[in-house]
Order: sequence, then C-alpha cells, then structure tokens
Amino acid sequence: MTDNKTSEHNRLSGRMRRYARVGGNLGGTAVKMAGSRIFSGKDDKSGEARLLKEMLGSLKGPLMKVAQMLATIPEAVPAEYAAELAQLQAQAPAMGWPFVKRRMAAELGRGWQSKFAEFEHEAAAAASLGQVHKAISHDGRPLACKLQYPEMESAVEADLKQLNMVFAVHRRMGAVIDTREVSREIAERLREELDYVREAKHIKLYQKLLTGQPEIRVPGVYDELSTKRLLVMDWLDGRSVLDYKDHSLEDRNNLARMMFKAWWQPFYSHGIIHGDPHLGNYTAFGDEDDHPVGLNLLDFGCVRIFPAKFIGGVADLYQGLMHDNEEQVVHAYESWGFENVDRELVDILNIWARFIYGPLMDDRVRTVAEGVSVPEYGRKQAMKVHAALKQKGTLKIPKEFVFMDRAAVGLGGVFLHLRAEMNFYRLFNETIEDFKLSEVAPRQNELLISTGL
Repeated sequence: MTDNKTSEHNRLSGRMRRYARVGGNLGGTAVKMAGSRIFSGKDDKSGEARLLKEMLGSLKGPLMKVAQMLATIPEAVPAEYAAELAQLQAQAPAMGWPFVKRRMAAELGRGWQSKFAEFEHEAAAAASLGQVHKAISHDGRPLACKLQYPEMESAVEADLKQLNMVFAVHRRMGAVIDTREVSREIAERLREELDYVREAKHIKLYQKLLTGQPEIRVPGVYDELSTKRLLVMDWLDGRSVLDYKDHSLEDRNNLARMMFKAWWQPFYSHGIIHGDPHLGNYTAFGDEDDHPVGLNLLDFGCVRIFPAKFIGGVADLYQGLMHDNEEQVVHAYESWGFENVDRELVDILNIWARFIYGPLMDDRVRTVAEGVSVPEYGRKQAMKVHAALKQKGTLKIPKEFVFMDRAAVGLGGVFLHLRAEMNFYRLFNETIEDFKLSEVAPRQNELLISTGL
C-alpha cells in the first residue's frame, strides 16, 4: 500500500508538471496573440483561434476536452474560437504495452492477465482521459477494457485552474457571458468522468431506462474486473455512424430516429441526459443487407441528472414558444435559474431558444437546420445573441443550462452529418405525449436509489 504522504507528493508533482506544460503553452499563445494585435493593429480573432486550437490540440488531455465543451456553449468564447475549437477531436496517443501492463497491475494486481483469456496489446481507441483495449473473457465473451491514463486527477485539477486563464483572455475581449457557473458545471462533470465506479452506475441507469428497446444497446458491466480507474464492459460490435452517411435516406433517418429516442426519452421520463452526444460515443449495427437496425451507446462518463423543476422549464419553454405565451416563457427561464428576466432579456434568449426548438415546432418533414453546414450550425444565432448582449449587458448562464445546451447542439450536429430529413415535431410530441411533471421526481428517485447513485 502506498503511503499517503507519497501519494499526495505524487499528486502535487503531477499537478506542478501539468501547470508548467499548460501554463507555458497558454502563455506562449497569449504572447503571440498580443504581438499580433500590437504590430498589426488588428483584432484578428480568426488567427488567434487557430493558435489556441493548435496549442490545445498539442496538449491533449482534460483541457482539450474542456475546449470542446466551450465550443458548443453560445458566447462562452468568441464565435471564431468556437468554430476552431469545435474541430478538436478527443484523441490522444495511446500508452504502449509496458505502460499498460503497469497500469493494469496497479488496478487488478500482478496476476491481472490471468483474469482474461486474451487481452490485446494495442489500444482499440484512445481519447483525452483514457484508452480502450479489447479482451476476451474465459467464457468467450468479447470485452472492452477502459483504462484511465495515470495522474489524470492531477491533470484535471491543474487544467481546471488553467481554464480560468482562457476565460480571463475572453473577458479582456469584452465578454458578454458571465462564465462563473459555466466553469463550475464543467469542473463538476469533468471530475465525475474520472470516477469509473460512477460511470458503471450510469451504465446500469441506462440499462433500466432503455429496457425493452432492443434497437438501442447498452453494454453490461463486469464489476469484479472494474475499479475506479478501470471499467470492463461488454464489447459492442458496430460501425461509425458516419459510415452510413452515404446510405439511403431511409437508413439515415432510422439512425437519427434512434438517436433522438435514446436522448429525449430518458430526459422527459426521468430527467436524465447523455451529456456528450458526439459521433465517437455511438456506433451502429446492421442487418445482413447492411441496413442500420440498431444503435450502440458506448460512453457514459458524462451523464447529467436534472432536478424536476428544470425539466418542467424545458416543457414550459416549448409550449410558451409554440403558443406565444410570454408568461410561460418567462416562467421557464426563471425556473432554469436566469436572473432579472425582463422583456429585453426574453427577446435575446428566445433567439437561441427558437434555434434549438425550431425543428420541434415545425410540423413538416425537414432537416434540423436547412441550408446550414455542420461548422456553421448555430453560429448565426450565436452572433445575434452576442450583438444583443453587447447592448443589454453581461448575462449569467445557469449551471444546469450548460450540458443541456451542449447535448442539444451535439445531437443536432449529428443529424446534420447524417443529412436526416424527418418530421421532428411529430417525433418530439410522440415522445412527450404522456409527460407528467409530477411523475418525474418519484421515478428519478426510484431509479437513482436502485442503481446506487
């Protein structure tokens, strides 16, 4: 057993190494930004955004994941920054086999390899916080072993502190969004992602949420092989959703429909969302004729559980916008935690709300955003919000709004990639037709208790 003082020293030294690396890169980027402005006399946000993306892409790890989150929150960073940061992919170089052996031994003991019939040396996937290896159980079942990189807790804590530097740069540019709650929410969710025991409970949560829906598969968890930093699950065979982007419209719509159902149904029935709906967290499985017939949900690190009041606000805002009921709209924003909601602020918030809710309010077959490419998705509306808030003043974003918005934008982006054409209005209203706010909290509590959350 490691001595506590030694463990703390290791964590401290890990944080200090991360501070030096991140601080040096951020500092160098800031100097380049400042130099560009001084010598050119221009406010070149596009050039600065490219510099920032390059810096974060070279760092990998938690800070890059934070950058991806910021890119989906309207005006958390300038629009030029968001466009560049959205291109970052949560990928990192995989650890080599000697490193993997040491990490696995630290989690399961020296004889860890005897617990598997086979364990592939090469990682099947690598991301910002860990990597996945394929293995075979002694009874022949394929397994996915998600192994966290070393010193990730230190890296996350260091990166969260450095995140304040990014926000500080934005404030000097005349930010219109108060990012204090944004920062707090990101910190809470990112710390949760490090806890694989919690993620295992999230998986069991979704197994229950999606019971009786064979078209949406959730992996099983092997508790006896899992730890806080190692998560062993069923390996779900499938292909990237984008592999189907040139398939028939029927196939693409079928995939979009399954994703819509997997996201919206748990939210309205139990106030729970998958907070990271990007393409890497889903795969599709097909039939003998290569038609997609099902969806695999793969990553459950970022699951957001909302209070019933927030779900009520989502429903109230939808109905308020549909029927031009300003009182209901104001109530919705206030229930989310927006402060000083006057008519001017409602008009500004509605710019973004109508963008998000637009496809759900339009009773016809359509794309999620007609005539818009994926990189431009939401940018025009974000620029309008920015211009309006420049006149209105700084807006404080409630913490619950952050991942709800991020998930909605991410889901819309997937629909754009698939070029899906559906009646989103009918799909949404079929999902919420039995919605009763009074039933959400009791159902949620029962489910959380049953899964130990």
